[in-house]
Amino acid sequence: MFRPRGEVGFGSLWRRSIRRNGFLRVLKKEGRGGGYGGVFGGSKDEDRDSNAEEDEKGIFLGMERDGSRSVIGLNLGSHHSGGTEVINSHEVAATDMEEEYEEIEEDIFKTKATYTVVFVSAEAAPYSKTGGLGDVCGSLPIALARRGHRVMVVSPRYLNGTHSEKNFSGALNLNQRIMVFCFGAAQEVAFFHEYRDGVDWVFVDHPSYHRPGNPYGDSHGCFGDNQFRFTLLCHAACEAPLVLPLGGYTYGEKCLFLVNDWHAGLVPVLLASKYRPFGVYREARSILVIHNLAHQGVEPAASYKNLGLTPDWYGALGWVFPPWARTHALDPGEAVNILKGAVVTADRLLTVSEGYSWEITTVEGGYGLHDLLSNRKSVLNGITNGIDVVEWDPSLDEHIASHYTADDLSGKVQCKISLQKELGLPVRPEVPLIGFIGRLDYQKGIDLIRLATPELMQDDVQFVMLGSGDPQYEDWMRTAESNYRDKFRGWVGFNVPISHRITAGCDILLMPSRFEPCGLNQLYAMRYGTIPVVHATGGLRDTVQNFNPYAEQVSGEEGTGWLFSPLTKESMVGAVKTAILTYREHKESWEGLMRRGMKRDFTWESAAKQYEQVFEWAFIDPPYC
Repeated sequence: MFRPRGEVGFGSLWRRSIRRNGFLRVLKKEGRGGGYGGVFGGSKDEDRDSNAEEDEKGIFLGMERDGSRSVIGLNLGSHHSGGTEVINSHEVAATDMEEEYEEIEEDIFKTKATYTVVFVSAEAAPYSKTGGLGDVCGSLPIALARRGHRVMVVSPRYLNGTHSEKNFSGALNLNQRIMVFCFGAAQEVAFFHEYRDGVDWVFVDHPSYHRPGNPYGDSHGCFGDNQFRFTLLCHAACEAPLVLPLGGYTYGEKCLFLVNDWHAGLVPVLLASKYRPFGVYREARSILVIHNLAHQGVEPAASYKNLGLTPDWYGALGWVFPPWARTHALDPGEAVNILKGAVVTADRLLTVSEGYSWEITTVEGGYGLHDLLSNRKSVLNGITNGIDVVEWDPSLDEHIASHYTADDLSGKVQCKISLQKELGLPVRPEVPLIGFIGRLDYQKGIDLIRLATPELMQDDVQFVMLGSGDPQYEDWMRTAESNYRDKFRGWVGFNVPISHRITAGCDILLMPSRFEPCGLNQLYAMRYGTIPVVHATGGLRDTVQNFNPYAEQVSGEEGTGWLFSPLTKESMVGAVKTAILTYREHKESWEGLMRRGMKRDFTWESAAKQYEQVFEWAFIDPPYC
């Protein structure tokens, strides 16, 4: 905590002398009054000769006496070649106050304890990425490494025959192969490694990761062997800290595993069932990070024997579908649920926002796991994701037409004009430009946008959408563009430079997600002075402050965007129209919204400090299983 440093006098000089020399000694200053005349910063007697010059230039405390030789005051002085100089102690104290303030400020950001952290994830940017999971596991490890932790990230080495393979060009083969027993046979996996930004990036190599498509599937749907592929990942991740001599020595057994979503969900189960009974990983801990509870890794119960677990651990993963979700009347509904296994064996649970940590304990948001998650509520926390403030910086972004800051917003208009030209829209900087970036699926509320578009297009606005997903929504975007040629543009697919230009060029970002564990696009939007209009759910509710034009009179906090609820077309359209009205008629309020959003702190450094607190809690108690 900060301490007041406003003392005046020689106390600060005493402390500074102690810092410089390690101790103080009092010398008898022979003078008219005799006795002890001053306090000098010095050295031990054996070092006196070597520090004689410093002593001669040291600071002393002198006494001022009256005519009767009584002491009436004190003053500070220093020796120099020309005699004695009286020092202004107020100036010295002020200088010392600045020095110590800087030292204290630096101490605040030092980590209390360092940990050996192993991330296990199906994706990690820039090597592999399909969404927010890749961003988190590509940025958070670097932020933790900067704070002094030893960090490893374990992820598959995907080779899909495209230019994305060049992302793995810096990873070298460690020539370390291990045998993993699962799916009825011994599977051989290899490890590749790259040390970058203070992090050990470890890639598990196996032929099952070498195929066209994304990490989970291709144009025909999800891969049928995903359970096999990610079971391999979990087994290999548990072995990596024990067998890989990274930087000359292994990570060892006292690790903290951060397992992300169901793809890594077998790790805490393996720690409890395969390793701890034999004395390995007894001091290790595991934290399950839930990015999206809707995906749980559910497979038929018969597949349990393929996971490399003993029969007595079936209860941890066993799952029974409710009657309404079974395929027919005679279906017993038995399955294995890998995410459920992680929920009941991990030491602590995390979600990617505080709001989402509550939502997953409800019937509506728990996807069948709400009772289990409610029972573990005491170890369930939420930490909002950060963003890469270097990649997403409107003052430096190489993808946008003009740079700008919260203090100089003039460049944002140029970005808007440039975007309108690029997309073939009429160049009208005074018209509100609404944007959407994301997957085209039911979760993101595309059906609501589809229903609301005719009503929105009656207003004098422009609308830009970027995304891919459900073919019916892709076709709708193409149709809407042909129907509203001067107002609507739909870019089917995903393009990083275009996403930056839409974020910078739009005035409003629309996010009507049904649920949103965290959401990153609203954070990017605020960083770029684009006002988010979002459904009040999960991380959207946590990160966007609802605009209140009257709040300035009360607290000075007017919000950073608009939240709407319930999730209906009418509610969403009402919020968008309110934003449009504010944009047109209340420019001062609009600029205030932009500046407040741009000044919010969504850095990974801030998130990393919160993760450290959870790390500390994880090691307070013995392993949960």
